[in-house]
Formats: sequence, C-alpha cells, structure tokens
Amino acid sequence: MGDKTQTHPGAAGRAVAADHPASLRNVVLVGHSGSGKTTLVEALALTAGAVNRAGRVEDGGTVSDYDEIEHRQQRSVQLSLVPLEWDGIKVNVLDTPGYADFVGELRAGLRAADAALFVVSASDGVDGSTRMVWEECAAVGMPRAIVVTHLEAARADFEEMTRVCAETFGGDDPDAVLPLYLPLHGPQGPDGHAPVTGLVGLLSQKLFEYSSGERKESEPGPEQLPDMTQARNRLIEGIIAESEDETLMDRYLGGEQVEVKTLIEDLERAVARGTFFPVLAAAPAAGGARQGIGTVELLELITRGFPTPFEHPTPGVTTVDGAPREIKPCDVDGPLVAEVVKTSSDPYVGRISLMRVFSGVLRPDQTVHVSGHGMTDRGHEDHDVDERIGALSMPFGKQQRPVPQAVAGDLVCVAKLTRAETGDTLSAKDDPLVMEPWRMPDPLLPLAIQAHSKADEDKLSQGLSRLVAEDPTMRLEQNQDTHQVVLWCLGEAHADVALERLRTRYGVQVDVVPHRVSLRETFAHRSAGRGRHVKQSGGHGQYAICEIEVEPLPGGSGIEFVDKVVGGAVPRQFIPSVEKGVRAQAAKGVAAGHPLIDVRITLLDGKAHSVDSSDAAFQTAGALALREAAADARIHLLEPVAEVSVLVGDDYVGAVMSDLSGRRGRVLGTEQTPGGRTVIRAEVPEIEIGRYAVDLRSLSHGTARFDRRYVRHEPMPAQVAERVREQARDS
Repeated sequence: MGDKTQTHPGAAGRAVAADHPASLRNVVLVGHSGSGKTTLVEALALTAGAVNRAGRVEDGGTVSDYDEIEHRQQRSVQLSLVPLEWDGIKVNVLDTPGYADFVGELRAGLRAADAALFVVSASDGVDGSTRMVWEECAAVGMPRAIVVTHLEAARADFEEMTRVCAETFGGDDPDAVLPLYLPLHGPQGPDGHAPVTGLVGLLSQKLFEYSSGERKESEPGPEQLPDMTQARNRLIEGIIAESEDETLMDRYLGGEQVEVKTLIEDLERAVARGTFFPVLAAAPAAGGARQGIGTVELLELITRGFPTPFEHPTPGVTTVDGAPREIKPCDVDGPLVAEVVKTSSDPYVGRISLMRVFSGVLRPDQTVHVSGHGMTDRGHEDHDVDERIGALSMPFGKQQRPVPQAVAGDLVCVAKLTRAETGDTLSAKDDPLVMEPWRMPDPLLPLAIQAHSKADEDKLSQGLSRLVAEDPTMRLEQNQDTHQVVLWCLGEAHADVALERLRTRYGVQVDVVPHRVSLRETFAHRSAGRGRHVKQSGGHGQYAICEIEVEPLPGGSGIEFVDKVVGGAVPRQFIPSVEKGVRAQAAKGVAAGHPLIDVRITLLDGKAHSVDSSDAAFQTAGALALREAAADARIHLLEPVAEVSVLVGDDYVGAVMSDLSGRRGRVLGTEQTPGGRTVIRAEVPEIEIGRYAVDLRSLSHGTARFDRRYVRHEPMPAQVAERVREQARDS
C-alpha cells in the first residue's frame, strides 16, 4: 500500500462483473450524516474510471441512485450500491445513510459487506451513534478502517482527529488505530489556512501530490522528514505488534531494518483479521481533477487489505423445518443461498431486489425457492414460494446493466420478484433453506394514519404491505382496540419518508391522526345492577330480568362470571345468555367506551316468562344490568404501563432519569455496562412515551437507545383521566 502510482480504472460503460470470490471486495461506508460518505463514493468512482471528468456516469446518470425523496430531504435515506473495478478487483461499495432514522439501511449494508470503512469528518469529529456502530462491528470481528474527510475545512486538524479516533475506537489498544498517511499542506492563504494538496506515505516514505489534478509521486523534503519519521516509527511498531511473527518486534527493537514488503504484508493481514485499523485521509477533487486526494490510497487498502468474501462466515442456515444446515463460507460449488438485503421500487422496472449471494451461483431464468420467516411481528407473513429469476443486473448510475451470473460473495440486483421481501432467503427449488435474520432495531414511534378519501382507502392496504415489505424496520399494526392503522417507525424522518413513498410510489394519500393507546375500564368498588327488558307491544313479547353484583379483581384477572341463582329464578338455559350479554357490554365499555376488565360479575337473581323470555332478551337484560351497576359506581380508567430499558452513556444518566420521572415513570433500577454506559429500567405509562423515540435521541444527542414491553394496565391518576375524557369528548 502506498507504493503504486499506476491506476487501473474499470471500463466505463459496462457493468462490473466478477467470476470468482477472490476477485471481490464488499465494503460498507459508515458515518454520521454530513460526514462526506456520498461525496467520497463519487470520488472513488471517479478515480476508478466509472464516471467521466464532469463527475457523471457515462450514460448521464448520477453515481448514487438518489430518488426524489433524497433530493427533497437533502440527505441519504437509503442504502445504495456502487460497483467499481480496481486492479482487477471488483469492489462493491455500499453507501449508507448517516441519519439515525435510517439505521435499518445501515444494518442491511453491514449484513452485505465483509469490511467497514468509517468516514469521520475532520471538522465535526466522531458522534455517539458512529461509536455504537463501531462496537457492533467489533463484537462480530468485522475488519474496519477509518478515513478522515473534510480536510479542506478551515478548522480541520488531521493530527487531532487521529488522536480522537485512537481514543474513541482503540479501546485498550490505541496503537491499533494509526494513520498510514499524513496530509501534505500547500502554502498558507490570506486567511492563514494551508490547503491539503497531497499525502505523505509513511511506509513508502514518498510524497503523493494531487495539486495538478493527477497523482504524482516525489521524494520528501527536509521539512517533512521529522513529522514523517516520528509517525512512521509509531506505525511500524503498531504493525509489528499485530504481526504473526512473534520474533519481529525483538528484531526491530534490536536495530534490524524491517523490509517495507514485510510491513505491508503484516499490515494487510492485520487489517483483514480485524486487529489493526488504519486511518487514511481523503479530500474531493478540485476543479477538473480526475482524482480526489486519497482515493487511490483508499482503493489500494480496500483491494489489498480488506478481506475477500471467503473470510466472511456464512450466517446461520436451516432447512425450512428448522434443522441446522452447515454451509461453507462462500462456496461457489455449494448449494444456492442468497439473501434479499434491500427492496426498492423503480418507476420503470418495478420492484428491484438487491441480493447478497452467500453460497452457490445465482443465474438468470432459474426457478428458486423464496423463504420468509421470523418477521411476523413486523406485519410480514411467513411464506414459502417458488419464483423465477429474471435478468440479473448491476447498478450503473440510474441504469441497470445486465450481468450473466452472480457468484458466491457478490451482490446483484434482481427485478420483478413478486413475493421476495427484504430479509428473505433464495435457495434451490429442490433444496429450500432459510438464513437467520439479521438484527433490526424495533420501531418505537407510532404513526396513526387513515385514508384521505374513499379512493385512497381502496389502495391503502396494498400500499402499506408493499412499504413494510421493502423496509423491515417498519411495523404495521391494525389495533383492534382503538381501530387505528398504526405504522411504527424509527423516528420523524423515517415517518416522513414512509408517507412520501405512500403518496409518490403507490398513489395513496393519508392523513395523520393522533395516536391512541389502548385504555381499559374497571370498577373501583363493589356495585349492583338490575337489568329489566320487558316489552309487551303485541305479538311475541320480550321478558327478561336479572340482578347482578360487580366487584373489582386484581390486575390481570380479566372478567369472571359467577352464577349464584337459586330456585330457578333464571332458567338454566338462559344463564349463558346473561353471561354473553354482560361480556358483550364489557367489551364495549361502561363509562368512556373502553373495554371493561378485572371484575367479577355475579348473577344473583332474576325473573323469566314462560312464553316471552328468550336468549336475546336475557342478553339485553344482562347488558342493561351491567350498565346500571356502572352508573352507581366509580369507574377507574386504566392505562397501559410499559417497562422501558434505556441504554445511555453515563454522562446522560441523570438527565434521562429526571425525564422519566417527569413522564410519571418509576425507576426500577440501574445497571452498569461496559463502555461507560448504564441501563436504566423503569415503568412508564405508555401514554407518556408516544414520542420517546424522538425525545430520547434529542436528550442524549443520539447516543441512547431503548426498548419497551407491555407490563399491565393500572389506574390512571384522576386529573390525567379527566383530561383524556375531555379529549375524547372534543373529538
């Protein structure tokens, strides 16, 4: 790395293809919104020859497949794939959104990639969410490197940023996070800022100057030697510390000169193993320059230091019946196992499924088995169907270019699969398999919607089903208690994108309405009621009288019906009718229209008529009796309570606990976790945490996350209950 001066651009105008896993690299770009990921992808594509000098793909499209929503929101909202070719290696670059609402797209990119490139802005630093993703990658041993962008900013300080990266990402071993290059600065301008014009290669001890628009190599001058020598010595020690040759450090400390070739080989192995994390620098090309600063160096690292798909273990695979199945990593000759990592819609092509092939070879025109399991809690149905693969393609700007096949380890696009959804497994028709799903964050922001018109109502169901098929971080709920359609999202921006896609892609206009939680009612004390349903208006009459007693029960008891009638006052055949009537009334509510729970209803007495009594009459009498008992009782409004677990940095523990208390929460306890974080457990009324996904992010500057689970219903404070009743009356 750092020794080459000859570039190897891919041929523009044709799809980049790979015929063997060894010639593939899959890398995902990670970083906060505004860190410069998309600009970096375009610079890499420009350097690799995928676009023309104007920065446009040869056919006139743009490098990243932006949709109209991204233009309007001025930020990336979806995963995009940009295939490049460098030095005979196909590089699948996966550009991910940096905004927290679209972390599902990031997780899909991590699933599809074999290594991660963390993009850090020299002017903005490292945010908490980027740190959390780094820890996720560390937990699974994913190889990582860091690239510092925005070097052109007036307050950019590469040396300080490398120190921050070592401190943030290095953990107990900051010497595992070291720069491979130092920025080369030109003359200071009138504002005192010295622009970055190139890089100093620490291993090669060469200068790579970009000021002419092309990368030119030269020898360092006396002014560069002191800083270069100091940084180089530290880098060499860091590389040797990770070397598999345990004698190398002793030899180096003994004065032996280690060959650059040996250092590069050890560096590449350490990067691929995920034990050393080099820091590089990048800046966009200026003017008509074809190569941005640092792009050649990045492509060299990716192609020579990042692992091949052979080194990526295959996620767990089972048969459709759940029996474990062992699949060799990236076995071209093995059974077909591919996964849909992203589903999108194209106005001309229709549904496009982005696949990662983990085993075997995916070819056009073959019939495959599509399995989708384990996502029923998100509104997805389990399915096992056969589908025919049409044309395979790779994105080339906004166009799709055909490819003849996709080997194990590669990424490919498949159009017009009708049943395949994000997270589904594609396998051989006669050997159906299922991959374990990757972990997705729970959507915790409810968006209650209703069709804007009758025409929209007819299209709403299909539009919503397509939406959740594309995005597994959304959950669709048809609430049986509130009769609301609720789309659960990750945040406000996520919700905005969902509404816009409903409108623009599926032609469905919806209105957002206030989200209602599922309230309940119960009796505060014992009460009695008499139900009398007597009608004698000619013809067959109706006659039923029943007397009941209602008493409260402990939470979670439901409704208990007890028969204590003596002497046949209510004939035996009509007692089930009374129970049916009171249960039907309980389901409708007795005070504010919410279901009645946790009561014992005892039938004590009644009267019947030999001719006019009937099943329907006693059902009505039972309902009337319950309503009369409620009229003479104090009815508690019950609200659902959730147990909330918040994982938050220690710096924000006090603020989060105070905020939970302000939401009528009861803190149950705290627990320290590694990495300077604390888990706070609390019980909080659900009515108070409808927007907690948004509020917690603001409170913790994006560094906290939470989950919730329903615990029970409990009485709502009188003043809160009265406010809820007033809102219900107003609506």
